[in-house]
Amino acid sequence: MLSKRIIPCLDVKDGRTVKGVNFVDLKDAGDPVALAAQYAQQGADELVFLDITATHERRDTTIDMVKAVARELNIPFTIGGGISSVANAEALLNAGADKISINSAAVRNPALIEELAKAFGVQFVVLAVDTKYTGGKNLVHLNGGRLATELETETWIKQAEELGAGEILLTSMDHDGTKQGFDCNLLDKICRSINIPVIASGGAGTTAHFTEVFTQTGVDAALAASVFHFGEIAIPDLKQELNKHGIPVRL
Repeated sequence: MLSKRIIPCLDVKDGRTVKGVNFVDLKDAGDPVALAAQYAQQGADELVFLDITATHERRDTTIDMVKAVARELNIPFTIGGGISSVANAEALLNAGADKISINSAAVRNPALIEELAKAFGVQFVVLAVDTKYTGGKNLVHLNGGRLATELETETWIKQAEELGAGEILLTSMDHDGTKQGFDCNLLDKICRSINIPVIASGGAGTTAHFTEVFTQTGVDAALAASVFHFGEIAIPDLKQELNKHGIPVRL
């Protein structure tokens, strides 16, 4: 069985790492490059950087930060935020990113997924999906969660897989920042409906939440932010705990 991955996520705004609750009330959590180096040393398997206001502010993800992070890291990292073309993605790949994450631009132009997969390979393309339970349905939200759509989450993810997405980063907006646990019901449903890896995001508060998501769903990785940024969970301790529960991890 493949090792399950632990992925710290750094939401970046104005060159700083920030973290909020339910996508609002952002607090400063430190320098992204310094945090990235720290997580690599602690044994993180990958990192995700999301330039959370790039799409909303209609600008590209910062290339300089990607270069600075690439110089510090020996583990794969994904960059997302404001990526809307093959040229954007190519610039980030050339700057040192291992994968790119697309969200709003892919919903607005699904052909972008296909274009990126053909240009770089499916393993390069991560589809980020921000979902919120509204009116009895899980609906996709855009622009850092600011804009609701009528698109049902499961339908969209299946379509994205067919178009060439290589991995899904699924964030439950209802659970995000609450530290009450991942949305295991939704994650399990999505994992059963597709054949590509799923990264769980939104709701991690304790090591037990990671154990729960890996034992109750078919996710390949679990992502968290504030519990790592503010020192509430140390990655080596988390991995030892998962290992104790028979969950395969890279120690």
